[in-house]
Amino acid sequence: MAATKSSGRNLLVYLAALMLIGLMLGPVIYIILGGFRTNSQITVDPAGLPNPWVAENYTDILASETFWRQVGNSTIVAVITTAAVVVLGVMASYVLARYKFRGRGAMYALFAAGLMFPATVAITPLYILIKNLGLVNTLPGVILPQIAFALPITIIILVPFLQAIPKEIEEAAAIDRCSRLGFFWRMVLPLSVPGLITVGILAFVGSWNSYLLPLFILNDQDTFTLPLGVQAFASQYSVDTARVLAFTSLSMIPALIFFSLFERRIVGGLTGAVKG
Repeated sequence: MAATKSSGRNLLVYLAALMLIGLMLGPVIYIILGGFRTNSQITVDPAGLPNPWVAENYTDILASETFWRQVGNSTIVAVITTAAVVVLGVMASYVLARYKFRGRGAMYALFAAGLMFPATVAITPLYILIKNLGLVNTLPGVILPQIAFALPITIIILVPFLQAIPKEIEEAAAIDRCSRLGFFWRMVLPLSVPGLITVGILAFVGSWNSYLLPLFILNDQDTFTLPLGVQAFASQYSVDTARVLAFTSLSMIPALIFFSLFERRIVGGLTGAVKG
């Protein structure tokens, strides 16, 4: 009886998980398949499959110079943001995790408090600051705030990783006349690779999908990132639903692929942070 109850409980858990996955993947699959349909097909049968399959929506967008310019802008913003977040985050986390000094707890609490203030709260003063710096309508005007908003979660994840490194390793390195900087480069960075990959992926995906901040900072279509490009494209081709769906699916596919490839790294990194 106990085995039967356990099997029934597991079956319910699997069914619930499948339903949740279906709810999450359903809209994504609909958008991708919708790009292979015509507007008449969508109007007659909104939930149907493409019949026949139409690839012109995708090929026309892939042949567009505007689309690739926006892909380039998003790539530049995401790559620079990710690199800066990882570098600055691991250096700040190393100090907070391995050094004892007055105000360390307050500094860590300050970074933790940053998680409670999303960009929407600070968007007006942030825009004024960016404007005074002369960075409005430039990619650096988007990159710098994204780095600042991504650092709190990065430090929260990395500090437990660095605290979990045994002190005996550091003492052995000191006996071998390894400096603190040498210990950081030779031991700390290799041992914290799972955490670095995790925060890097989170920073990249968050930057790639960022919409609100670029919306306020960028005004010229030549500097638009893909989320803004989707909005502009949807406004321009509001009556061409199939083409809008194709553009939307192409804009989200890179982030989906990137996230899917490193999904296990994210889970492993977060697990290590919790254990630490």
